[in-house]
Amino acid sequence: MSVTLHTSHGEIKIEVFCETVPTTAENFMALCASGAYDNCLFHRNIKGFMVQTGDPTGTGKGGQSIWGKPFADEVRSTLKFNSRGVVAMANSGPDTNKAQFFITYAKQPHLDTKYTIFGRVIDGVDTTLDSIRPFSHAQEKVAVNEKMRPLTEIRLERVEIHANPIAERKQE
Repeated sequence: MSVTLHTSHGEIKIEVFCETVPTTAENFMALCASGAYDNCLFHRNIKGFMVQTGDPTGTGKGGQSIWGKPFADEVRSTLKFNSRGVVAMANSGPDTNKAQFFITYAKQPHLDTKYTIFGRVIDGVDTTLDSIRPFSHAQEKVAVNEKMRPLTEIRLERVEIHANPIAERKQE
């Protein structure tokens, strides 16, 4: 199962781990299918760490799950922040997942068991992801303010779903 995030800086294709984290995958895929992520800002961008989106208000405080309330973590020992391009739910503590998610720029082992990993970047990690990293040297493109908000907008314009086994199962 995969989706492509069409951003203002290019495309990022993500493999979604539907079998491993089914509740999180269901929430993410339903939000993608409903257009909830369309035109969301990447509102947080931290050098060497991650970029975050999924809040329709653009403030970093919004976004709701498909159930209208936070849902439980699905932390798996087999899923680790052991590479660049790991995709995980953002949260404000245990079992507070809603709509926001982030993509790592590098290994982040200190996040293991604290965030639900639900995917990985399979295309666009060396092009689009590089183009939105916070500015600090020649190959990093986007300047950020003291709150790590991009000074120029980076938008998640739309999400293309390549196959949605969760929706297909529900139709049967």
